[in-house]
Amino acid sequence: MHGWTAERFFQWIQGKQIAFIGVGVTNTDCIRLFAKKGACVSVLDRKNRQQLGELADEFEQSGIRLVLGDAYLDGLDAYDAVFRAPGMYFHHPALEQARRRGVVITSEMEMFLQLCPCKVYGVTGSDGKTTTTTLIAKMLEDSGKKVYKGGNIGRALLPVVEQITPEDAAVVELSSFQLISMRQSPDVAVVTNVAPNHLDVHRDMQEYIDSKKNLLLHQDGFSRTVLNLDNEITCGMQPLVRGECLMFSRRQRPESGAFLREDGMVCMALHGKQTPILPAGEILLPGMHNVENFLAAFSAVWGEVPVAVMAATARTFAGVEHRMELVRELDGVKWYNDSIGTSPTRTIAGLKAFGQKILLIAGGYDKKIPYAPLAPYLCEKVSHLILMGATGPKIRQALEAYEGYDGQHPQVHTAGSMEEAVKAARDLARAGDIVALSPASASFDLYPNFEKRGEHFKAIVNGL
Repeated sequence: MHGWTAERFFQWIQGKQIAFIGVGVTNTDCIRLFAKKGACVSVLDRKNRQQLGELADEFEQSGIRLVLGDAYLDGLDAYDAVFRAPGMYFHHPALEQARRRGVVITSEMEMFLQLCPCKVYGVTGSDGKTTTTTLIAKMLEDSGKKVYKGGNIGRALLPVVEQITPEDAAVVELSSFQLISMRQSPDVAVVTNVAPNHLDVHRDMQEYIDSKKNLLLHQDGFSRTVLNLDNEITCGMQPLVRGECLMFSRRQRPESGAFLREDGMVCMALHGKQTPILPAGEILLPGMHNVENFLAAFSAVWGEVPVAVMAATARTFAGVEHRMELVRELDGVKWYNDSIGTSPTRTIAGLKAFGQKILLIAGGYDKKIPYAPLAPYLCEKVSHLILMGATGPKIRQALEAYEGYDGQHPQVHTAGSMEEAVKAARDLARAGDIVALSPASASFDLYPNFEKRGEHFKAIVNGL
């Protein structure tokens, strides 16, 4: 595929047997496009026809074959190319077997990176990647560029690759599942941080770290890599960098990269020169973790976006939905939706954003992540802890096992549903209090994804 253009690729797929695994947000637009371009498309999904609803009818009317139910991964040998869903594990036994038999296994994002004609900014990390991706895209947009934002953030970019010109910019968020098979890196690679995540799927922590490294392993000398100086694992990736390396830090002064100066000014260090950008106190998004997200984003766009535009974005950007998003204030109580808090580190970052103790709603699907690191922050930052879902008991266990817990602070409550949890929080909260949903867990036990969980929480809170 080396040197292929979008035009050549779409000519190649004509008449070919192409399979898409999973009808998710990413694949649906690709499925429609490939059928229109003359490929013989099959859709493989564990869901049944009823669960797919109107989409099943639409696909069949377009001549797309549906392979549904538990046996959806049987017979992968029949296809010329198989596109796996972003969340599907690369080393799945069915995919391994198909690869051994010569079937092309790829993904929408791998093809996009190969065919994209413009500069690509890629962001990965355990936490902060969606906000950092959004900030980079926003600053490039605010400086007059046409920007295509996608990847793990919910939009497929392969269906629009033919519209993209070399003058545009593409900003993509990439998960470990997308990166594990990547052999193409973006022009600007940003690794926000690395902490244990998705250990229910990855073989081990090393496989997870190695997948993140693919973001920069295939860069050349003309590229830029942005790494977190304050995170041991990302810092250790420095020797792998082929091009310019910028390190961002809120604790120390890097030789090159954005940092938080002792006096609270956010600055950029480059070629022995220091340029102030804005005081950290003027960044609209709450919390130190968001200062870090800006340090990463500033480093990524430095030289492409004027400093005045960077500062203006920082002063006005109000945040991404489901990420410590203020839902409403009622009777003096502020309600925040942090449904993106799908891991303990995420929830810890959310708790640190507030200068007071809060009422926390937590718990959900079990990704097999240890909850011990969360316990000290629950004692320090939470007055009432309302637990629900499969991980509720595990979080309680971690809290009770922590030597700093006195059995009273926080007070622990249990709820059988989101409605019950919100009602308990409403009864417990007083004027001046903050209530946040930040589950420290995935959502799959009760919801298809964290967005749906956040929307449900917001609907209940807005109905109070």
